[in-house]
Amino acid sequence: MKIKKGDNVKITAGKDKGKQGKVIGVLPKIGKVIVEGLNLRTKSVRARRMGEKGQIVRFNAPIEASSVMLICSKCNKQVRAGYKLSADGKKVRICRKCKSAV
Repeated sequence: MKIKKGDNVKITAGKDKGKQGKVIGVLPKIGKVIVEGLNLRTKSVRARRMGEKGQIVRFNAPIEASSVMLICSKCNKQVRAGYKLSADGKKVRICRKCKSAV
């Protein structure tokens, strides 16, 4: 998966199309990412004890990784990430438009 935790991404499909956010979690086994403040869902939580009230909790639901695109920090455009070997032999993600490290 080319998207990592901490990356800035733009949503390309769904109800939040066109919005940007930071990735706070990655689920590579199911191919989904969690973006901060986007794809919000609500869940009703029951009262646990007597006298307590139930409440409605909002949370960030996972979104398909294919529905988000990485935003290059240098050229500030949505891009596809590529890979390049660095001088010390490590794989580094690069922007396919400006060729800089992401």
